[in-house]
Amino acid sequence: MLKVLIPSLMLVLTIWTVPGKWLWCSALMHSLFISSVSIYWFKNLSETGWTFLNFYMGVDSLASPLLILTCWLLPLMILASQNHMMLEPINRQRVYVMLLVSLQIFLVLAFSATEVIMFYVMFEATLIPTLFLITRWGNQAERLGAGTYFLFYTLAGSLPLLVALLILQNNTGTLSLLILQFVGPFQLVTLADKLWWVGCLLAFLVKMPLYGVHLWLPKAHVEAPIAGSMILAAVLLKLGGYGMMRVLPMLEPLTSDFSYPFIVLALWGVIMTGLICLRQTDLKSLIAYSSVGHMGLVVSGILIQTPWGFTGALILMIAHGLTSSALFCLANTSYERTHSRTMILARGFQVAFPLMATWWFFASLANLALPPLPNLMGELMIISSLFNWSWWSLIFTGIGTLITAGYSLYMFITTQRGPLPAHIIALEPSHSREHLLLFLHLLPLVLLILKPQLICGWAA
Repeated sequence: MLKVLIPSLMLVLTIWTVPGKWLWCSALMHSLFISSVSIYWFKNLSETGWTFLNFYMGVDSLASPLLILTCWLLPLMILASQNHMMLEPINRQRVYVMLLVSLQIFLVLAFSATEVIMFYVMFEATLIPTLFLITRWGNQAERLGAGTYFLFYTLAGSLPLLVALLILQNNTGTLSLLILQFVGPFQLVTLADKLWWVGCLLAFLVKMPLYGVHLWLPKAHVEAPIAGSMILAAVLLKLGGYGMMRVLPMLEPLTSDFSYPFIVLALWGVIMTGLICLRQTDLKSLIAYSSVGHMGLVVSGILIQTPWGFTGALILMIAHGLTSSALFCLANTSYERTHSRTMILARGFQVAFPLMATWWFFASLANLALPPLPNLMGELMIISSLFNWSWWSLIFTGIGTLITAGYSLYMFITTQRGPLPAHIIALEPSHSREHLLLFLHLLPLVLLILKPQLICGWAA
């Protein structure tokens, strides 16, 4: 664990000591070193228990794919942010990179925490750098409203979780994940016990987000700078799914009865957000609503409490993290050239950027879960386990899958096909940096086709 945390802390020092002209280059090389070291966590995936364990941190087959995704994303965020940050004063650039690194440190500590209260503190700590990224480096005046939505939705959901954890500590005498798994099932019968169950899950359902408490996500995505959108879509949403997977085994007697409305709401959200995507004119907003739909499937996969549901949810979280981050990068390349997110104004790019259109094509196909990509594997496992739970769910998941394919193709055709609009006169050519960025997003997706057990979690 320290092999990643110590270089990350050293990177914070490097950012403030290195000469300005070497800032981005040194930060990129340093973060690439950290991400390559993190692959070492794949070493003991065959073991079902915890590895790399110390008093407060450890890695198991559920945490390791999410930890590696977090470390993999830092160099990609630095690559993506270089162009639009170059005009800023050098100290502001240093603060920006430092926020990205601190976000990575908090996420690594959250995913590796063996104490639930430490996980909660790091879960909340990720709010601070993300809020600064949205409100300081967002593109428009609405970023302040988006930051407020983001903060208050997440905090309002998290405070009941803190109370629930303190009650759990009072009743069991421990909040260690290593011990809680051996604590016998609780007799949850009173109304207070049922409210405690809701309190344990509410923070994670808001973070995912579940349809109905999702309004903060499109606002935050649309207003955030490219690195903010990438980390939000790829990793921060997955904190909710990871927390649910950790907490749900403790809530077992009530989950089988209480989870029905949440599963129905999640599946209804898959259809509703898909229909919203079909009506979107804003490119980033479309990709953000697409994330809400995919996370709805993940929520339902986790809540039915079957090995296939858990495994499918973890696979879909990893695959969606890479895919949605790549789509936000593509949307950013379009925005940097046209300064518009409106798809009607920024369309027909295949004529001008044929190679970029190929990346758009691959990312759109990954978003609609084309076989044999891991996206399809995760969705099929969740749909199969849902069908085993209730065959009515096949109606929701079937319609949702069709609509997902529809809006993914609509997004590709609108942005890439047809003639260039008359108002677009001069376009900056695409850069090797952008192609490298997209290659590094889609390469892991393709490699995971060959060895999917790396992200199958504890049910592998």
